[in-house]
Amino acid sequence: MEDSYFAYALLCFTSFFTLVNPFGTMPIFLTMTQSLDERERARILKKAAFVAFLILVSFTVFGQFIFKFFGLSTSGFRIVGGIIIFKIGYDMLQAKFTRVKVAEEEIKDYANDISVTPLAIPILCGPGAIANGIVLMEDAKDIIQIITLIAVIGIVFLLTYLTLRASTRLLKIIGETGNNVMMRLMGLILMVIAVECFFSGLGTIISELL
Repeated sequence: MEDSYFAYALLCFTSFFTLVNPFGTMPIFLTMTQSLDERERARILKKAAFVAFLILVSFTVFGQFIFKFFGLSTSGFRIVGGIIIFKIGYDMLQAKFTRVKVAEEEIKDYANDISVTPLAIPILCGPGAIANGIVLMEDAKDIIQIITLIAVIGIVFLLTYLTLRASTRLLKIIGETGNNVMMRLMGLILMVIAVECFFSGLGTIISELL
């Protein structure tokens, strides 16, 4: 029983940490906040991590109720979620990430809003993370696994905050090459998770049809 809890927690952490992808977000975050001081960066980052956490937990907890309300199949969502996560993993395997360029005169105007959009949504809490949360909530067998899932989401965003807080120093240490290698490894892990998610939903639909 303990092994099943550990395996579930490990799956939650690996998938969420890879989807949130703080290492891949570092160059984007630094580009968007390049003219801000460390205190302002920290303020934006705290708000972004907190907002992303609330949104992801909300979708994770209430996502299944939304599906039931609209009469949608969670198996179908597993298939779609698998495709979305696979696409994200494939882009990471190619070491692709979007660099956001902002004019200097616009930075002060959006400094207060950047924490919610685009940093919290969709950079930290994107469709892949939301789909993953809903699927993992459906897989939770008891209250302990539900608590574990929510706790892991909190841990992931805490680590994301700490990683992005130290992004300037980390990028100097690992360099562009090291960052690309990590992105490729995390992308490969995501693609494996996506394939299992896809065929899990497909297998359920096929069995129901037969």
